[in-house]
Amino acid sequence: MSAPFCRKHLSIEGLLKEAHRVFRRIPDAPGHDIALVDHLMSGLALFGLKYPSLLQFDQDCREETTRANLKALYGIEQAPSDTRLRERLDELDPSHVRPLYKALLSQLQRGKGLEGVAYLDGHYLLSVDGTGYFSSHKVHCDQCAEKHHRDGTITDYHQMLGAVLVHPDCREVFPLAPEPILKPDGSRKNDCERNAAKRLLSDVRREHPHLKLVVVEDGLASNGPHIRHLQALDLRFILGAKAHDHTFLFDWVDASEQTREVSVPGEDGYHHRFRDLNGVPLNNTHFDLEVNVLEDWEHAPDGTVQHFSWVTDLPIDDANLMALMRGARARWKVENETFNTLKNQGYHFEHNFGHGDKHLSTVLMHLMMLAFLIDQIQQRCCRLFQAAVTPAKSKVRFWRKLRIRFDLCRIPNWEVLYQSIIYPPQIALGQDTS
Repeated sequence: MSAPFCRKHLSIEGLLKEAHRVFRRIPDAPGHDIALVDHLMSGLALFGLKYPSLLQFDQDCREETTRANLKALYGIEQAPSDTRLRERLDELDPSHVRPLYKALLSQLQRGKGLEGVAYLDGHYLLSVDGTGYFSSHKVHCDQCAEKHHRDGTITDYHQMLGAVLVHPDCREVFPLAPEPILKPDGSRKNDCERNAAKRLLSDVRREHPHLKLVVVEDGLASNGPHIRHLQALDLRFILGAKAHDHTFLFDWVDASEQTREVSVPGEDGYHHRFRDLNGVPLNNTHFDLEVNVLEDWEHAPDGTVQHFSWVTDLPIDDANLMALMRGARARWKVENETFNTLKNQGYHFEHNFGHGDKHLSTVLMHLMMLAFLIDQIQQRCCRLFQAAVTPAKSKVRFWRKLRIRFDLCRIPNWEVLYQSIIYPPQIALGQDTS
């Protein structure tokens, strides 16, 4: 049986080679016997191999087989102990890790891995949402946000604002560099999603100046300052907008003689009733800022009805009603296909791998997201990976099978590892001669 085809640059070997190249360019402080690139590649291996804890990773790294496999598969000359890994990564400015997101996305584009992901006249949907990745009543750093409870206790936590390329019909999502929501140096006030969104979207446009994007966000984003920021960055948008938050806007829609209503049959017995109006002032404070309003009443076969509403700068007409609605609702993929996958499919997103005093928690968050991005690229572009996942029936079982082989056998390369899952070796047990 012939081996499944695998694109060289979009295979795990090509992607890890690119990671090694980017990490090797980060300035390394003198006087350390283990290179910084080995620390970063060890962190990537921690999440790529779905270890449940840094302690278990450290214990396995003491085994000769694991060390040999880390060198063969991840290019790690010397794996650091868990203590040294935490200490070195705690000192690393997280901005040094950002270039790898762009490098991997560029590799994906060059390999035509994004073909079919574009949506709405060649634009890519960029879904943006926030989530937490650390919380504690005991561990604290100067960048922790604080939640003060009525009983006098304080919860310290870290959050991030994620941004992923999504498509309504595509299982894979491709994260860009997330933005940490951290307390600024010397500040007593918590950071917030709105400020993080300014930084994130400015960085996205700086790093991808020619990428045609439609930003899809929830109702917190449909405000004048944020929309003007999107316009200044040449980013199109579809943003959630609730009637109780935009009384002026929806009163205008109700009163206008130009408001249209259109009924469109959907799939699987669903039916959609749309209402739309182009060129509506956002509110009386930003009267000169016009948006287009789209509402959707989705009627299910069982009689239940759901109502959704958005504002967009994309002109609305009969030809794009369904496409706009589906693009807007693809926003949920940042939660379902990204955050929930990281929490429930082996990445141990909610486990505390280390907090540190400076940057450790944020750097580890980036390494987990980069491991996830590498997996998503493989899932879309690497037939060898796809063929290895299929017999495992689930991602969690696939990671377990992969780790068992990694721990027990000397593996020369990733192809051999994946082939051993696709075509498991048949081991003949000796007969009992007692």
